Amino acid sequence: MIRLLNLLSNLFPLWVLTACGLALIEPDWFTWFSGPWIIWGLGLIMLGMGITLGIEDFKRVLTMPRAVATGFLAQFLLMPFWGWTIGKLLDLPTPYAVGLILVSCCPGGTASNVIAYIARTNVALSVLMTMCSTAGAVFLTPLITSWLAGQYVPVDGVGLFISMVKIVLAPIVLGVTLHHLFPKMVKAVLPVGPLISVIIIALICASIIGARAEDVKASGLTLLFAVFLLHSVAFASGYLFAKLFRYDKIIARTISIEVGMQNSGLATVLARQHFADPLTAVPCAISAFTHSVIGSVLAAIWRGSGSTQPSEAPAPQKGVISN
Repeated sequence: MIRLLNLLSNLFPLWVLTACGLALIEPDWFTWFSGPWIIWGLGLIMLGMGITLGIEDFKRVLTMPRAVATGFLAQFLLMPFWGWTIGKLLDLPTPYAVGLILVSCCPGGTASNVIAYIARTNVALSVLMTMCSTAGAVFLTPLITSWLAGQYVPVDGVGLFISMVKIVLAPIVLGVTLHHLFPKMVKAVLPVGPLISVIIIALICASIIGARAEDVKASGLTLLFAVFLLHSVAFASGYLFAKLFRYDKIIARTISIEVGMQNSGLATVLARQHFADPLTAVPCAISAFTHSVIGSVLAAIWRGSGSTQPSEAPAPQKGVISN
């Protein structure tokens, strides 16, 4: 049963892509999942991430601080730069440019942990970088988004911060607490956590796409190209950034995956809550399956290259998907 659950979870790009495709044809199948459903759904994903974390995980950051810091810098320097630059270069309509910036300012998604495992890179480092970028995003996502997107539209930085505390920080803290107080319950829940997260992410993205189906069809290739370009250059620049600091290719690939894969579900919720134009959420929804597909292709290539990280154990249950 656990192997089946893992298989279904690892096919998350297919589920998200299928749901979004169906949403363009039959929007009503997914638009019911909106408003508080989306907020509670993302909070549940963050709670799922929290219950996988113990105090020992935070201590592990001290065992590889330089690599974690490099990934953290790449996440919050390279991605926002590319989000802003691509929006300018392609002269995207304001809501799409703002949405692209918002998703680029969000932390890494824990789907990267699964991709890191499939690619045979450093899974422990991937988990630590996701954990640290998520914690840092409580402050940095509102700050950087206000700075870059504020050139297009007014941005409620304080409101973004409050939402980050409610949607990200509070559920994770609750999850860590449950991890220590009710370990048996957590152990029973962990196997189904990733699949539940996949379902929620697919519903969130399909709901956004379905609600703006005609606009998505109208913008079509331009918007899809912009999001694809964002994640492509993120994967590439993340790798080059790591090589600049003379890391071997295993760590460079790990950082590449972490930088290229964003918490698009979080970006989607923030876009819906804090930006007046509903089109702002569309690039965030498209981002969810775009980075998953690119990451899966890279994982297949790198896995077949023969390079392995022998010190890594099988994929940890920390791979709760939150694209």
